[in-house]
Amino acid sequence: MNKFFLKSETPREEVDWGSLVWVSHPPLTKNKNLTVIDAVLNPGEGHNFHRHPNQEEVIYCISGQLEQWVENEKQILGPGDAVYIDADAVHASFNTGAEPAHFIAILGPCVGEEGYEVVEMGDQAPWNTMRG
Repeated sequence: MNKFFLKSETPREEVDWGSLVWVSHPPLTKNKNLTVIDAVLNPGEGHNFHRHPNQEEVIYCISGQLEQWVENEKQILGPGDAVYIDADAVHASFNTGAEPAHFIAILGPCVGEEGYEVVEMGDQAPWNTMRG
């Protein structure tokens, strides 16, 4: 199903860490291959260590600064920087800057009704000590 997503017609969902817009996922587009999320992490917030067992992911930073982890490797991402994450790789994103961090997350293939699967790992060793 072809579909335009105009900013003026696309609601932004407020969540405890910032906000997001589901740009593409099965409930909106009936697609099977791509889930695309436009996300903003507020300063000091993040998505703690987690994994997507059956989905690959690309995170593309639009503005701000992300402390991006993939397994035990950390990199600071700024505007125009991106990371590819294999399916089932543990990773995390934190906003360590003073401004909101705006990024696009692209996952595929779609899994489940929402097109997104996540297994939280932040409370498990060694992930619960990574940021020390």
